[in-house]
Amino acid sequence: MPSVKVYKQTGADAGEIVLDDSVFAAEYNEPLIHQAVVAQLNNARQGTKSALTRTEVRGGGIKPWRQKGTGRARQGSIRAPQWTKGGVVFAPKPRDFSQKVNKQAKRGALVSALSAKVTENELLLIDEIKLAAPKTKEMNAVLKNFKLDVKTHKAFDENGAVVEKVSKALPKVLLIVTDNDESVVRAAGNLPYVRTINSNLINVYDIVASDKCVATVDAIKKIEEVYKA
Repeated sequence: MPSVKVYKQTGADAGEIVLDDSVFAAEYNEPLIHQAVVAQLNNARQGTKSALTRTEVRGGGIKPWRQKGTGRARQGSIRAPQWTKGGVVFAPKPRDFSQKVNKQAKRGALVSALSAKVTENELLLIDEIKLAAPKTKEMNAVLKNFKLDVKTHKAFDENGAVVEKVSKALPKVLLIVTDNDESVVRAAGNLPYVRTINSNLINVYDIVASDKCVATVDAIKKIEEVYKA
């Protein structure tokens, strides 16, 4: 069973927690994760874009000029695709992009993504987050204790040694909370690098798209209750 360190919101060590094997020690399945992510993104599409074909554009019923003798190219309609205000070739029409993912496949992709975060040390557990007030600076101070307000990348110095440098890009932090953490959700709302999600709504795309997953112990326990085998 994988064990992960637990920290206080100040950054101090608060012990360890043993995670469920069926949720946080699953085999990495990239094709299944890809399938779940593609389906989730497609299901979020409205599919309402539309354009007119040459048969639907108003006007153009008469031939603009005779076929021969004008010195100009032959034309049959001013609503042909090559004309301004003409119809669109292969015009997009409203359609349903949704894809179905079986329940077991969706669960398999989720536990695979969570297990990868544990393996790559990208899962940070905090025993609880209590803020003096639901303000941005309060939440930002908590994340600064774990250096999550900046993104680092590996580089080489003059001697060829590997060093860590601060990246210009902001990190992508996924903060997993429970229903009892309303003040945390409000406090993190204005932080551009933080996406807050309830443990009941956790999904594969948000996990994969994040550089670091930060979760409270209560949130992790709720995830285990739902997804353990």
